[in-house]
Amino acid sequence: QVQLVESGGGLVQPGGSLRLSCAASGSIFRWYSMGWYRQAPGKQRELVATITPSGSTNYADSVKDRFTISRDNAKNTGYLQMNSLKPEDTAVYFCNIIRVGLGEYWGKGTLVTVSS
Repeated sequence: QVQLVESGGGLVQPGGSLRLSCAASGSIFRWYSMGWYRQAPGKQRELVATITPSGSTNYADSVKDRFTISRDNAKNTGYLQMNSLKPEDTAVYFCNIIRVGLGEYWGKGTLVTVSS
């Protein structure tokens, strides 16, 4: 069973930065696409960014030019660099890996709070 563990969340002021990490157990990480999702209180979970095994990325319009998704396959770890944070970025952020036909895994999430 693959486990994903997110870290790096916390309280930050508007305009600040945070870097989230997603550590995967085992050795399958490099073969899976990875995504970051978030869920704000009272709202549905939404896609933030994705990255394929080869490094192609995609972003939600709300985070383009502020967030950067990346991965280090040698370390079985993915990242989400978040800059210019806004109060509306406040949410629990979840890591996801998926490969069609093989499976999908989720982490338990890390809370990001953007507030002054």
